[in-house]
Amino acid sequence: MKKAILLLTSALLAVSAPAMAAPKPKAAATPVAPEAPEVTATKLRDAALKSNLAYDFVAELTTRFGARPAGSESERKAAEWSAAELKKMGFDNVRIESFPLQIWQRGAESLEIVGPFAQKIVVTALGGSGATPAAGVEGEAAIYETYAEFADSKADLTGKIVVILQPTVRTQTGQGYGVNSGSVRRQGPELARSRGAVGYVMRSLGTEDHRFAHTGATRFLGEQGLAALAMSPPDAEQFERLLKMQREGKAGPIRLKMLSTPTFKGAGTSQNVIAEIKGTKRPNEVIVIGGHLDSWDLGTGAIDDGAGVAITMAAAKVMLDQGVRPERTVRVVFWGSEEVSQPGDQGLSGANAYATAHAGDTHIAAAESDFGADVIYSLSLPKTDYPDFNKKLGIILYPLNIFVDRVVSTGGGPDTSPLNAKGVPVFDLQQNGTDYFDVHHTADDTLDRIDPKKMTQNVAAWAATVWMIANTEVVFQPTNGK
Repeated sequence: MKKAILLLTSALLAVSAPAMAAPKPKAAATPVAPEAPEVTATKLRDAALKSNLAYDFVAELTTRFGARPAGSESERKAAEWSAAELKKMGFDNVRIESFPLQIWQRGAESLEIVGPFAQKIVVTALGGSGATPAAGVEGEAAIYETYAEFADSKADLTGKIVVILQPTVRTQTGQGYGVNSGSVRRQGPELARSRGAVGYVMRSLGTEDHRFAHTGATRFLGEQGLAALAMSPPDAEQFERLLKMQREGKAGPIRLKMLSTPTFKGAGTSQNVIAEIKGTKRPNEVIVIGGHLDSWDLGTGAIDDGAGVAITMAAAKVMLDQGVRPERTVRVVFWGSEEVSQPGDQGLSGANAYATAHAGDTHIAAAESDFGADVIYSLSLPKTDYPDFNKKLGIILYPLNIFVDRVVSTGGGPDTSPLNAKGVPVFDLQQNGTDYFDVHHTADDTLDRIDPKKMTQNVAAWAATVWMIANTEVVFQPTNGK
């Protein structure tokens, strides 16, 4: 009986239990459309504004190594440290590429007026300049108010010391410096030597009124150039008053005693540091950004150009921090030996070494940050047929108080010029340089001259711009006419 009841109960349960439903096939996932480049660029911009990575990097760089003259031990150690840090940050293909260099080193340097009006003048030697005899050289000062006056003069300069008093005009763009650096500093000493002068003295290419001198490279054609010094702006103004007194008959010829004993120490090496974020779709198309790692020996190279390497590195690093990778490869280069000239009128050793070593690479665009750490106010781009690229990028940059200039870019920084000469398009994120030449190439080029908040705006502009170039189909036309 119990067995019958159990069988009946089981049967009733089987009839009343619903049949187990077969699993329904899952609906196919709706594909997620890739984020528009301008959306990601905006996110990168905003993330960069919240980061102090660039400032922290340049602070540690300048604290660890101080000045980093081209070819020096400190430049080499800074390169090795930078490469190690870039690897820790997650960059791809980090390496150091060395190249040969003739190493110039500063020696003793002084200038004084002897005889009537005797006094000492604050000076520093120009990079790559030649030397006086060990005991110095003495001669009559041939004083010129402007470089054009000197260049046009037919006066006999044999045995004389040329003195150029032309000031540097303060501008936001740095044009006041540009017109002087090529003539007064780079060409002047060689022209003076060709006319028999035994020394060359120029007013520093600076816009401040402090009594310190600005160094910087000169150029020469032989194995050694003429002894050449830059003097402080107040000392140049002292010469202006002396010149006025001469013209009024209140002073006779001014005699100078000059001492400068720099040397080219011989063959050495410098190096470029290279790191990448490899492109996901077009890895062979390369966007080059960077700054130069070497500096002059007077300060610690914070604004020239520790800031530039830090800004461009941080602009790329924010992509890694946000978990996004560009379609084109973003290559960060810390160029070596940007500052000092080489025998035979050669400069930009690191830039030329990079351009030669990577001549076979497909460079889509290049730009360098080498103008301090102030805010970006405009962007100049090469010509392009890509629809609305400038407009879209402009919308992203406007909140940073940056406009896209209608004028086509003609330069992307000193270290991109060898690439540009080979036909690589260059772009220019233009910084406010109003105060840059107050401390440029002086002992005052130190970390305290950097405002971290302004620096983050700079990084944000670079990050957004580079991302848009890397993640669109934009193709720029060469900026050198090729």
